[in-house]
Amino acid sequence: MYDVKGFLLCKLDAFGTISSMGITPQQFEQMKERLKKPKAVARPVWGSSPRPAASHHQVILGIDPSLRGTGYGVIRLAKPHPQALTFGTVSCPANWEHSRCLLRIAEALREVLKQHRPTVCVVEGLFYAQNLQTALTMGEARGASLVAAAEAGLEIYEIAPRKVKQAIVGYGAAQKLAVAKMVQRMLHLAELPGVDAADALALALAHAQESSRFSFSMPKRI
Repeated sequence: MYDVKGFLLCKLDAFGTISSMGITPQQFEQMKERLKKPKAVARPVWGSSPRPAASHHQVILGIDPSLRGTGYGVIRLAKPHPQALTFGTVSCPANWEHSRCLLRIAEALREVLKQHRPTVCVVEGLFYAQNLQTALTMGEARGASLVAAAEAGLEIYEIAPRKVKQAIVGYGAAQKLAVAKMVQRMLHLAELPGVDAADALALALAHAQESSRFSFSMPKRI
């Protein structure tokens, strides 16, 4: 049977015979619209979100939290090698109360953020501590550091200490001096950085390496 526009569709019924099925002009127009729509293209999956390009972040802040000596380092991705914009250690005397040290850490990092405007922050991942008091103290310093970075709207990631050493030195149990020497070499520094500052710079360099490689593992965002 033909409809008013002269279109005829055929189909097989349950007994294998051909029967006709007409469509209305409105249904025909809907079919044409569906054919015009582009087909969906499959996209690669990188965890819960697309992996950022290597050039997504050009200025990276690394933080190695500690109550008495928080290391920090800011690098800029450049050619032929990354450049160190600033680095140092937020030192607090042993006779200062914890609350005063935490304020000092937050204020110092806010000043670094204000001067150099990094867009991403990398902190050292949590590690197992046999002493509960040590773990709590480290957590306090880490929290003060994270608050300063979060206030500035930075993306924040963490990298495990062994993974940082593996990326920088090639050995996950490398000593701090070996890390510092390799950081000095990679950034072409005139002098060897202090161990805390070197660890912070190593975090920033490790994040830059991780982000520039094709990898199915995303850095852990916190």
